[in-house]
Amino acid sequence: MQKAQRNYIIYALMLLLFGTLIYLSVGEGMAFASHSSHHVPDRTDSPFDLFLQFMQENLHHPLAVLLLQIIVVLLAVRFFSYLFKHIHQPGVIGEIVAGIVLGPSLLGYFFPEAYQFLFPSESLTNLELLSQIGLILFMFVIGLELDFSILKNKINETLVISHAGILVPFFLGTVASFWIYEEYAANQTAFLPFSLFIGISMSITAFPVMARILQERNMTKTPVGILSIASAANDDVTAWCLLAVVIAIAKAGTFVGALYTVGLTLLYIVIMFFVVRPFLRKLGVAYASQEVITKPFVSFILLVLIISATLTEILGIHALFGAFMAGVVMPPNMGFRKVMMEKVEDIALVFFLPLFFAFTGLRTEIGLINSPALWGVCIMLIAVAIV
Repeated sequence: MQKAQRNYIIYALMLLLFGTLIYLSVGEGMAFASHSSHHVPDRTDSPFDLFLQFMQENLHHPLAVLLLQIIVVLLAVRFFSYLFKHIHQPGVIGEIVAGIVLGPSLLGYFFPEAYQFLFPSESLTNLELLSQIGLILFMFVIGLELDFSILKNKINETLVISHAGILVPFFLGTVASFWIYEEYAANQTAFLPFSLFIGISMSITAFPVMARILQERNMTKTPVGILSIASAANDDVTAWCLLAVVIAIAKAGTFVGALYTVGLTLLYIVIMFFVVRPFLRKLGVAYASQEVITKPFVSFILLVLIISATLTEILGIHALFGAFMAGVVMPPNMGFRKVMMEKVEDIALVFFLPLFFAFTGLRTEIGLINSPALWGVCIMLIAVAIV
């Protein structure tokens, strides 16, 4: 008790001494006021008005806006995810619907002032980038959960499934383009790139959505789940390479430029499997005897993840595939993979990833489809996609 009293006395004396010294030094410094060109304007506002103004400025700071958006999105996501799970639907669909509700389709339409306050257009870039980080972490976890020993015996099946999942919808998309090209695209682009683009848009898999559904159903480690994820990954890589071909044709009239993207993508995959994977396997053996994974090693693994995601993003294949590949080539030691998943999975699934799916809904503006003709085109393309 005496020690506590002594501490309080020392604390009080310290405040008194240094408070007095600070007061005296500031008083001496006031002599410079006559030399300053900056004059504080006379204010008639009350102290409370000044406080409100200060709060208003803080409320519109980019960080405060981002944090407020995260709070609103996470609350909406939890609510709609619960509702959809209650009717035995995937929670990820509820997360997308939450974004649509918060976006220009509903909140922006009925309460435009509230929407502009919560989601001003200049602030959405920050939310998008944060959501992409969540997607990268999630796809890394999916790659970690993939059992490559099962997959390597099913490579032929994944090729057949994924490429059948491209060729059929690609054909249907090019056929559908006959009905919409003349009305909606003839004045902007040639038929060939437009037709190919519609075919590609029908072919690309919603890889993150499928992976999230399988993860919710605890199917990522089952044979059918592994086959589905591998086929979707193969589908996405092929479709994004085809998209590079379409872009090259649209810009230069030839697909030769896209061959660089295809070639570099194949080189990237070869390096990941035949250089990075054996190297990481050796590291995994070195750390297998240790009870915990050290922070420097975790830092190195995350660096591999970010480099892989960056390379595929630069190549035009999308960062999510690079993150998935980084997870696939991690050391096969299941103890290591389990520890890494525990470090990444919770924060990715609970915090970051819902932002990604909600942001998908936030970008959707149903009101732009504002005529019977547009609704007809929309329904036709949805029907083609379903078929």
